[in-house]
Amino acid sequence: MNGTVRRADYLAQLHASKDATSIVKVITGMRRCGKSTLMDQFVDDLRAEGINDDHIFHVNFESFEGHDIISPDALRAQLRGLPKNGITYVLLDEIQDVKGWELIVSSLLEARNFDVYITGSNSDMLSTDLSTHLSGRYIEIGMLPLSFREYLELHPGDREGRFNQYLKYGGLPDTDPDRGERHSLGYLEGVFNTVLVKDVLSRLKTDDVSKIRSIAGFLYSNIGNTTNIAGIAKGTGLNPGTVDRYVNGMMSALLFYHAEKYDIVGKKLLSTNGKFYASDLGMRFMALKDSGADDMSRPLENAVYLELIRRGYRVRTGSYRDREVDFTAVRGNETEYYQVAMTVLPEETKAKEFRSLESIRDNFPKIVLTLDRFNLGTFSGIKVVNVIDWLADGE
Repeated sequence: MNGTVRRADYLAQLHASKDATSIVKVITGMRRCGKSTLMDQFVDDLRAEGINDDHIFHVNFESFEGHDIISPDALRAQLRGLPKNGITYVLLDEIQDVKGWELIVSSLLEARNFDVYITGSNSDMLSTDLSTHLSGRYIEIGMLPLSFREYLELHPGDREGRFNQYLKYGGLPDTDPDRGERHSLGYLEGVFNTVLVKDVLSRLKTDDVSKIRSIAGFLYSNIGNTTNIAGIAKGTGLNPGTVDRYVNGMMSALLFYHAEKYDIVGKKLLSTNGKFYASDLGMRFMALKDSGADDMSRPLENAVYLELIRRGYRVRTGSYRDREVDFTAVRGNETEYYQVAMTVLPEETKAKEFRSLESIRDNFPKIVLTLDRFNLGTFSGIKVVNVIDWLADGE
């Protein structure tokens, strides 16, 4: 591993909002996806721009130093001592660990001389905790684990070999595939247990690890499959109410994302079903290492879903009459349709993957992403693209 990788896309978003003292910048993402490193890199940028350290207040509440001021009174005392002249940059990492943090952030915003950045590992901080006090005066920067392009920067080498590792061990920056499977799985299990206990069960006020592990295992086994709460309940033998509560808890902790089903003809969302995708594929491999982890088609589809999210698309699973389209991706006025396949070299496979896209009668781009290295190009208006290159080289 070559140290750290600069998270350029996320840093660009932070810099675009720099000095907007009336807006809190909220960075959300699952634990260990790189939020703290991003904050460190942004602080380095501030210093490089000539900002003095006395105008930068940066604390990670999971660090030794952070624990010393994790009480709201201790934090307020530190904040009161900050300079009153000019803009002071306040960066509060994993702030959800501070009781009453919402009021503290709101008071900083009212002062108008603080440029505030916060991170958290639970999306509920936006839907409930923070929005009540800020009345929309924030922007969210949703952070994901490393893209494959970033992964290659951190772990240089043969693209194909590294891609197989990426699908297996995922993109958490501290997961080091060169240390071997035992090390990687041990690290991933530690992160997974922390997320379940600290970010899910504690917020749900329960300690039933067995049920939530069962539900998580079902979701990891079925990424890319159309399902719903009733289907998960049937598959796990648990009460639908329990399943709904735990699934929402894991989604709030950003372990999973949900792609809604979209009727391309009627241009409307279908409330009945959708698909779940893992925020990190290493978590999936760790959870399923004894069964079902060898199938690469599901992680491949999952990797494409996450990349489309990174590129700023709103991603849904498509339905065109009785045919399925893996992804309908919308960004502004752009719409793109994607099919993901291990290979389309067999003619019957190619015909199957093309059939759904060919039936869509609009002029938006239609793309098939595959591991194939041969017979790439455009056929009947449909692009066939190598997925590794698509991920590594960007748009």
